[in-house]
Amino acid sequence: MKTDDLVALLSTSLEPVDPKAVVRTLYVAIAAAAIAALGIAFAGLGFRPDLTTTRALIYLTIKLTFAIGIVGLSLVYLTRLAHPGGERKISPLLVAVPFLIVAVLAAISLGSAPQSHWESMIVGDEWLECLLSIPVIAIVPFAISIWAVRKGAPTNPSRAGAFAGLVAGGVSAMAYALHCTDDALPFIAVWYGGTIVLCTLAGAALGPRLLRW
Repeated sequence: MKTDDLVALLSTSLEPVDPKAVVRTLYVAIAAAAIAALGIAFAGLGFRPDLTTTRALIYLTIKLTFAIGIVGLSLVYLTRLAHPGGERKISPLLVAVPFLIVAVLAAISLGSAPQSHWESMIVGDEWLECLLSIPVIAIVPFAISIWAVRKGAPTNPSRAGAFAGLVAGGVSAMAYALHCTDDALPFIAVWYGGTIVLCTLAGAALGPRLLRW
């Protein structure tokens, strides 16, 4: 068969590619990841018993706002990174905004408290549980996110993996927030923010291996 004949054969019966298919897949995948993370958190840790109190609801709202902000911004970038050349269309600095806001609020909180209280405000009672739980819960959301990104064609696997890890860490933090009773803003900034960053770094390291064409 001649080259021209082969090209003509391959180009017949082509169907247009839906550019939004990957976006829809990602959104559905993240919704499934959130449900999975909630199930894991509830089964493994349980939800905090004081969720009906005003104080608990206020701090839960702060934690969820922080985590949802990260997930929302990261997902916007992840949908772009799932397409070839998507890394050239983004400036990931915007994702730092939720971290900066919670860091500023934490600094204000520390500044208004006696220095003798700083250690308890930062370390809390559940720092180790938080340090372990958010990355562990994030494993399933990360796997689901990677599966969805593989439906596209990312040309920067490291960055795509990092944002998949960032999304997974945020989703995991949302689920863990329903259990965690440490509500100090410095605790949220250090342990929630820090573990989400760890998930991001893990995603960046695993991305080139998991997102290879």
